[in-house]
This record gives sequence, structure tokens and C-alpha cells, in this order.
Amino acid sequence: MRFGILCGGTGWHVQDLLRAATEVGHSAEPIDFRRLCAEVPPTRSPFDALIVRTMPAGSLEQIIFRMDTLHAAAIPVFNPPRALETCVDKFLTTARLREAGLPVPRTICTQTSNDAMHAFGDLGGDVVVKPIFGSEGRGMVRLTDPEVAWRTFHAIEHIGGVLYLQEFVNHPGWDLRVFVLGERVLATMKRHGHGDWRTNVAQGGTTEPCELQPEQQMLALAAARATGAMLAGVDLLCDESGRWVVIEVNAVPGWKALAATCGIDVAAAIIRFIAERAI
Repeated sequence: MRFGILCGGTGWHVQDLLRAATEVGHSAEPIDFRRLCAEVPPTRSPFDALIVRTMPAGSLEQIIFRMDTLHAAAIPVFNPPRALETCVDKFLTTARLREAGLPVPRTICTQTSNDAMHAFGDLGGDVVVKPIFGSEGRGMVRLTDPEVAWRTFHAIEHIGGVLYLQEFVNHPGWDLRVFVLGERVLATMKRHGHGDWRTNVAQGGTTEPCELQPEQQMLALAAARATGAMLAGVDLLCDESGRWVVIEVNAVPGWKALAATCGIDVAAAIIRFIAERAI
């Protein structure tokens, strides 16, 4: 089979997929999202399936058109565009998880700093503010001081941002990143924060392999299912009462740290999975 890897550059993950495709007996080619064209009626694709890796920045019109091409594709797309649209949006992800009956932190999303200040109080005066579109822990801020919160909220409002607030989950200093592939858990790693409440590897967190308990596995699979993601990085956090909550679902999950931590060829597993589904 021949796979197209949609991306904004040929970084480590794209190279890993290219390697794995060759080793498994298929072929793959990177496709820059910025070079996408489309025709109506569509022409025959040279690929059997598309793998979405990264989408470069663009105007609203460009981003919408790129997503339109995925929706209109006559071949399988992994992840499906609906899953990508859900998971790239933290508020929509949280809403979908809650609709599915899954435990999530209490969340309030506003557009004004005044409303955000009310939300800050409603959430107990200890919140995490996240960009709706973001990854790897970048741009997240924990706020406990009302004056700092006021300044932060006004700064975000000033640049036209949306104020996404979640109650802070008092956790033991680590969380679980669960890599879901279809209806199974491929691998799990425990991520420890590096002197920080954030556990993201990109923020200095350290990792170790981990075996899931049945409750944790059920949550991870249900979270991926709720967002429609067939390839998913699900983040689980345990609060001080021992209750597990779903923090995020990533539909374009990285696996560099996971592969090294768990000793698994994640890229090869992805290629095999897609090849089976694209038949």
C-alpha cells in the first residue's frame, strides 16, 4: 500500500513513519498541507490512505480548506477529520467526554475577563488556564492569586483569546499517557513532573513504562471512542481522593518518548493498523 503523510515538515515523526512503512512492506510519501489542491469531481488519488501528522499555521480560510479536503477525501484518513476537529479544540473535547459520561475536571470557558474572574471564584480560586488550541503543555498557567488572575485574563482578552479555565486537580506529581490504537491500548507511560505541576515531557517531565488497571484502560478506550479518534494519546490524572479523570485526548499524538520508554515500534504498529483498516 501507499500512504500519504500530511504534514508541515519532515520532522522526526514523519521520518519514523517513512521508515516503518518501508520496513513493514509498504511505501509512504510526505505531503505538505500547504500544497494541497482539490478538484470536483475528484481525481483518483495515488494513495490508499492518508495519515495526518501536523498541520502548519495558516489563515482561517486555509485551515478550513485543508479540513474540507480531508472531509471530501475518497480514501481513508487517519485520524478521521471529525476526530481531528474535536481533539484540537480543548473545550469541545471536554464537552464530548462529559457527554459520554466520563469524569473530567470542572471547566468554564468565557470570552471576557470579567466572566473569567467570576469563573475563577466558582472554581475555587485555583485554576489552570489553557489555550483552546495548544499542545505539549505550552501556554498553560496555574493561577491561585486573584490579582495575577485578573492581569492574565485581561491580557488574553486583549489579544482576542478565549478564556478556558479548569479546576486544578491536585495530583501526586505524575499522570498517565495512554496510546490508543483502534480498540486496544498499545502502550502506556507514567509521566513525572520536573519540579512543576505539568507532567509533559516537552516541559521536562520524565517517563517510565506502566501497566494499566482495568478502570484506567476502560477510561482511555472510552475517551478515544467519545472523540472518534482511532489513534489517540489519552491523558489520565488521579486526584487526591483516588478518582481518575480524563484531562485531554490528542488525535495527533507524538510517540518519541513513548517508543523509547516502552520499547515499542509505535510507527510500525500505526502503519500495520492503517493498512488493515484501509483494505
